[in-house]
Amino acid sequence: MILDADVLIVGAGPVGLFLANECARRGLKARIIEARASQSRHSKALAIFPRTLEILDMAGLVGPFLEKANRVTSVAVVADGKRLGCMPFTPEGTPYPFVAMVPQDVTEQLLLEHLKGAGGAVEYETQFVSAHEADDFVKVRITHRGVPSEVTASFVVGCDGAHSAVRHALDLPFEGGQYAATFMLADVDTNQTLPVDELQLCPNEFGPIAIFPMSAQRRRVVAILDKTDGEAPSLALVQKLLDERAPAGIQATALHWSSYFRIHHRQVKQMRVGRTFIAGDAAHIHSPFGGQGMNTGLHDIWNLAWKLDFAVRGHATESLLDSYAAERRPIIKEVIDTTDLLTKVMGTPSKLAQTLRNTLIPAVSHLPLFQHAFVNRLSGLGIDYHRSPIIEGTGKRYFDDSLRGGKGIGSRFLLLGSDSDDANRAKSRQLVESLSNLVELRFGDRDDTTLLRPDGYVAYSSHERTESALNSMRPLLQRQVHSET
Repeated sequence: MILDADVLIVGAGPVGLFLANECARRGLKARIIEARASQSRHSKALAIFPRTLEILDMAGLVGPFLEKANRVTSVAVVADGKRLGCMPFTPEGTPYPFVAMVPQDVTEQLLLEHLKGAGGAVEYETQFVSAHEADDFVKVRITHRGVPSEVTASFVVGCDGAHSAVRHALDLPFEGGQYAATFMLADVDTNQTLPVDELQLCPNEFGPIAIFPMSAQRRRVVAILDKTDGEAPSLALVQKLLDERAPAGIQATALHWSSYFRIHHRQVKQMRVGRTFIAGDAAHIHSPFGGQGMNTGLHDIWNLAWKLDFAVRGHATESLLDSYAAERRPIIKEVIDTTDLLTKVMGTPSKLAQTLRNTLIPAVSHLPLFQHAFVNRLSGLGIDYHRSPIIEGTGKRYFDDSLRGGKGIGSRFLLLGSDSDDANRAKSRQLVESLSNLVELRFGDRDDTTLLRPDGYVAYSSHERTESALNSMRPLLQRQVHSET
């Protein structure tokens, strides 16, 4: 049976568009549908962290993002007009030692332009209705401007946000809770009192406020409110909150976009049901403090895309497909826990807790160990998959110049071996040849043998003799890939 698509993507936000681009890069036939009539015109998600920039680099997408980005290299904590601490956000060991501030509408436009350049397109005003799974494909009912039709695909991925139709169709509970307070987002022009490369976190007895520099003049203001005023936050309300909670002297001169919203902290227990997967906000939502939402969704896709690639080509075992949820869910839980803690610490109503917080931050924020832990957690550089059933060892991130640019790493594992002698090279080639071109061999001046996954995480590494290391790798690979179709 000839299918309409290898992968049907539901939702054309940043997460769905990134998956569509990854399918195109890997030569997979994808269709992407979107219920909206066009892309988002609002800035919404803003911060892109260093590991996400590395991922965009490996996917061949990072260049335009760097051109558009405002780069943030420090985070200040300010309470009652006093700077409690200022931590550098300049992680080592990455070509991207900063937070890139790129509004979501710009992110979507850049991803869409790249997709169009690869021959892809978004099918707008097209809604997912239901799906029925057969033995080796999924039949999906959709409507385009009210006209029903069917699409067949090997796999379906729901990237359709917090109210996901795909998640509802799978009947997956969205477990967690809702914050009692109302959140506010506002993008405003301001005077230039604050540094353009510094983000401010401002705890306050009335509720926290965070200020993200989008450019020298424009800033994103995020705040918690007890009650709303009007249908959307006004410039006057934003200024009132800045006067009440922010560093002194900041003036909001123009309002570009604002919104009230309620925030949940939720996560599904399953991210895969048969041939259907969910990613991004369809699978997890949390507080905006920390700026992790879009980054986490893009990491979902980076983890999933290569596994779908192997599956479409007939190489993936069920263990490999199951590993998507097994690897991502613990990471997502950490993100939810971190952003929840940050939200509560920033906005505690307890006078005792406020005093303790305002005493501890100056004491610890200058400590290198604390700074490293803070940056490592938020940057995404500390993410690893050591708990994965398809990894032996630390499962840590690996990144070097050979992986960059969109062609450095793709649809094969990389076996990084020593070129110290002919015997090592011969044994390594034997393993590669026995796995039907699923592993690419790269020799270099190194003292270990490392198996690198197509997403740039280490599946196995050993300083043992090459033959012993290769003997350990073989069963690890066989658990996740079929060497013959």
